[in-house]
Amino acid sequence: MTRGRAYGGPHWRRVLAALANSDARTAYAQIVLGAGRPDVLAGLKDHRRDRALAILIESGLVERTASGGLAAPEAIYRDLLAQQPRRQAKTGVDRFLRLGRIERYPANVAERRELLAWIAGDAIRSGENLTEKQVNERLLSYTDDVVLLRRYLVDFGMLQRTASGSAYFRPEDTPAG
Repeated sequence: MTRGRAYGGPHWRRVLAALANSDARTAYAQIVLGAGRPDVLAGLKDHRRDRALAILIESGLVERTASGGLAAPEAIYRDLLAQQPRRQAKTGVDRFLRLGRIERYPANVAERRELLAWIAGDAIRSGENLTEKQVNERLLSYTDDVVLLRRYLVDFGMLQRTASGSAYFRPEDTPAG
């Protein structure tokens, strides 16, 4: 068993490393297109040619046939894809985020409230009084439409303005002006 076949099949890193080698990539293309062993990298010195073929064989991209030739098995791609982990179902607010940003707002009011509470708690620390510009800067890490998000936060009671309208704060906090 070659190192490329450990753990139930070829490893994607080994395959990519093999394809990153110019000689190996050229040899692989020639083998895929049906070149016989003597014609693969015919213009290169033997040690360079042998090294490229060894890289391909070790990665699993190429196999020796019973007759001594070389073949590119199609199963390698299926094997590589089969190694990919199954995605875990997202739970909680993660269902509505992609890379930490809002992908969509939940239609369900309770779920929307949960998402907004999480954002308010994550973006604004207890006791902070922030100007509208500061709030917008913080909310920009969650969405490009900061006006809509800020409005949702206010409408759902997660964010309030001071009486003077000069600052925003979380409602569990006592406003300082």
